[in-house]
Amino acid sequence: QNILALNPRVKTHALLRSTAASKEEKKHWKRNSDRSCSSCEKLENNFDDIKHTTLSERGALREAMRCLKCADAPCQKSCPTNLDIKSFITSISNKNYYGAAKTIFSDNPLGLTCGMVCPTSDLCVGGCNLYASEEGPINIGGLQHFATEVFSAMGVPQMRNPALPSPDQMHKSFHTKIALIGCGPASISCASFLGRLGYDDITVFEKQKFIGGLSTSEIPQFRLPYNVVQFEIELMKDLGIKVVCEKKLSSDGMTLNSLKENGYEVVFIGIGLPEPNRHKIFEGLTMEEGFYTSKDFLPLVAKASKPGMCSCHSELPVLHGTVIVLGAGDTAFDCATSALRCGARRVFVVFRKGFTNIRAVPEEMELAREEKCEFLPFLSPREVIVKAGRIVSMEFCRTEQSKDGDWIEDEDQIVRLKADYIISAFGSVLSDPKVREAMTPIKFNRWGLPELDPETMQTSEPWVFAGGDIAGLANTTVESVNDGKQASWFIHKYIQSKHGFAVDSHPQLPLFYSPIDLVDISVEMAGLKFPNPFGLASAPPTTSTAMIRRAFQEGWAFALTKTFSLDKDLVTNVSPRIVRGTTSGHIFGPAQGSFLNIELISEKTAAYWCQSVTELKADFPNNILISSIMCSYNKADWTELSKMAEASGADALELNLSCPHGMGERGMGLACGQDPELVRNICRWVRQAVKIPFFAKLTPNVTNIVDIAMAAHEGGADGVTATNTVSGLMGLRADGTPWPAIGGAKRTTYGGVSGNAIRPIALRAVSAIARAIPGFPILATGGIDSAEVGLQFLQAGASVLQVCSAIQNQDFTLIEDYCTGLKALLYLQSIDELKDWDGQTPPTPCHQKGKTILKVSDLVGKTLPSFGPYLDERKRILAEYKLSSRNDNIVTESNVPRTFTPKKPIPAVQDVIARALMYIGAYGDLNIKEQVVALIDEDMCINCGKCYMVCNDSGYQAIKFDPETHLPTVTDSCTGCTLCLSVCPIINCIKMVSRTTPHVPKRGLPQAVDPVC
Repeated sequence: QNILALNPRVKTHALLRSTAASKEEKKHWKRNSDRSCSSCEKLENNFDDIKHTTLSERGALREAMRCLKCADAPCQKSCPTNLDIKSFITSISNKNYYGAAKTIFSDNPLGLTCGMVCPTSDLCVGGCNLYASEEGPINIGGLQHFATEVFSAMGVPQMRNPALPSPDQMHKSFHTKIALIGCGPASISCASFLGRLGYDDITVFEKQKFIGGLSTSEIPQFRLPYNVVQFEIELMKDLGIKVVCEKKLSSDGMTLNSLKENGYEVVFIGIGLPEPNRHKIFEGLTMEEGFYTSKDFLPLVAKASKPGMCSCHSELPVLHGTVIVLGAGDTAFDCATSALRCGARRVFVVFRKGFTNIRAVPEEMELAREEKCEFLPFLSPREVIVKAGRIVSMEFCRTEQSKDGDWIEDEDQIVRLKADYIISAFGSVLSDPKVREAMTPIKFNRWGLPELDPETMQTSEPWVFAGGDIAGLANTTVESVNDGKQASWFIHKYIQSKHGFAVDSHPQLPLFYSPIDLVDISVEMAGLKFPNPFGLASAPPTTSTAMIRRAFQEGWAFALTKTFSLDKDLVTNVSPRIVRGTTSGHIFGPAQGSFLNIELISEKTAAYWCQSVTELKADFPNNILISSIMCSYNKADWTELSKMAEASGADALELNLSCPHGMGERGMGLACGQDPELVRNICRWVRQAVKIPFFAKLTPNVTNIVDIAMAAHEGGADGVTATNTVSGLMGLRADGTPWPAIGGAKRTTYGGVSGNAIRPIALRAVSAIARAIPGFPILATGGIDSAEVGLQFLQAGASVLQVCSAIQNQDFTLIEDYCTGLKALLYLQSIDELKDWDGQTPPTPCHQKGKTILKVSDLVGKTLPSFGPYLDERKRILAEYKLSSRNDNIVTESNVPRTFTPKKPIPAVQDVIARALMYIGAYGDLNIKEQVVALIDEDMCINCGKCYMVCNDSGYQAIKFDPETHLPTVTDSCTGCTLCLSVCPIINCIKMVSRTTPHVPKRGLPQAVDPVC
């Protein structure tokens, strides 16, 4: 009874508790910060991820499922680099993280950086159609960050476009010497696209000892770790691009003219704005007195907090007391939050205008607010007060906006703030005369920046291009990336024109490629060669010739026509007839777990379909086209229709013996497919009539589908399709009327349930047939909605895969995701270093809110939940640990290789077919000696108690639930049923581990005889 103390019970009365007691109780369970707390959190030397957008796999999958994958998606139109956002989110929802990363890097070579630092609320997220709904827009940045970070852990290099000739066979124009100055986002992007185009003599010059530009030196580690920048530069270098450090653009060093003299025919300038915009009141002030510009302060913080950035052993700037940060841009807020990590007790962000005029993105401002930074608007710097060689305060005057909209300073309103340090973040400029002189002979505009064409990024000198901050157009990292992308195409166009070649007026930059894209996923079945195993089922997506044509153009390997019959059996459909399922709960929009349809076979004539097949085969000779046909149990009909279909040029036939509604009443479909004798005879008739392969489409609405498959095999079928839809009734309204309801009488009939709700039934059917008839081709259908699921069906014994419901949820472009996903799943199986991965899913790290955390139990020997006083204690322990390791930021080079080389052959599709059958058998074959028990990771637990409740009311009462900490504990009563893991909302928070003691079942009463099993 004691273990049930906290188990839910039906409420029998209203509860009574005083307001005072409620307020006290609230403190114990509170997870968010207390509004009454006014002091800054102790964050010294804590550079752990603080981004709100960061997602774990669980969070990413849930968020990706919410995405509507809209037509003409406005999110994409709001992205400076034109990412195909709906496609990469589709790939994430299908657990194809390589496919998502490929889509991202194809348009943005700094996709991981931008996933972390992009001001998405002002860009892609700002255009999300879900802004019009209650749940709000998609966390696009978090999804982009997640997918690209998983890809970075795969250890897969970038490679040249496989369609290009080898470098030694490229035209000499592609050996042009190209220099890029500055190794920041714009240059990395430009160099990457030039490398993808085939240029092979590209050098990036960087003045610092480290690479990455402002991404490295001025964006803090807690927003953008150095290893992210390093990873993206290594991807660039995979294309043969060289990086030379400590090479500065200066009149006494490297100049545009000197580069030209050294044979460089094209130069791209991406040096950013290297000098701070320093207010005149700060003249003469030094760091020793307590004054920093952002360009002094942030690089010092970066060198001390970014492992691998440089070989020096730098220490964090030591701050104390009160810090004033001047400015209202992203950099100012980076300075503010970094100051806390350097020891500041209070931080004030002071700016000239109001909150509505803040240039920083809301994400940055919110992070600073959460960390208890104070914001002071309408103040303009007037004077810095220095005493005894140290800053002690700063004087401001109040600003106001006139009726004309101009900002004026009111000298009558003076404010003085005490301060120990001042950090100026008033932006950046190009003011170094040596740098400007080195840019001769290009012209400058009135802002002192290179004069250029904003479309081509070409300066006044045709051979010199520029992008990023130096070009005066980009305000963010992603815009700098796009500047480089834009310039790359026009550099290509400029070089080719010099060699007398015209370049397409419509830019066509190459996509991102890796060895994964070279994996062969073709498959042979029944003498037919399929380019890939994915095709369209005979269903609504193949309603017309035009639809099949579009599907082939997108990359589907095969298609089955909508089932057609002889003219005497033509049908007319009712409406409504295809409705959303109820098997996934109340989900509206895409991601339906099932559909129910009462649609019949094609309303079009056999002549239409035969003509269509002839036309399609002429236009798509390498695609497989299968005619789906249906007749009643009549030899003459089957003979006539099958010969007609064969004569049209179809590669194969599918005999629809399984339609579960409507057609059975006519003696067709299900009426034929439930009787093994009828199936055997129909297959014999067709075998006598045609020479091309044919497959019998089986119904799951039978006692034993294997008997039907055996009959088809005996009748001469070349294979079977397993399975058609499952007969069902999807739902009834509150008044008893059904949906779909036809006509005024609101009548309905049992329809066919499709989608991933029937996947277990289809997987069982495929594997059972494959076990019973080894080597017999199976065309699988029934809930195939991703490459991961497709692989499951292949391993269960299928040869090729038919898709319908997934397209009803999305569109024909899914095929790209399926193909890249399957290629990745096969390729990763050859990498020994990834043996702990499950497909494209890496092992789950210990995390809270998607962010990897230190295990407190490893630091203090006990586990603490993340709420109330325990959360405060966790923060205190972590703060002490971080502070104790403040001077341990020793830079070390990682010995782990960035890329992994396949040690084993990459399996072909044929190699994985039926691979799982060895694990499937009778219950009597299962081992009752090797038992497991549940193990809960208390550091990952979010204390919901779902495991406790399900174990009590549906299991074995084997989990205790602490009333104070809400930490669950598994007792010796655990039988390993796995219900707790099944309902746990956090992936891998619960694992099943081998039982170390003998399992003795509780029999209730003494047993009379020995158990059978």
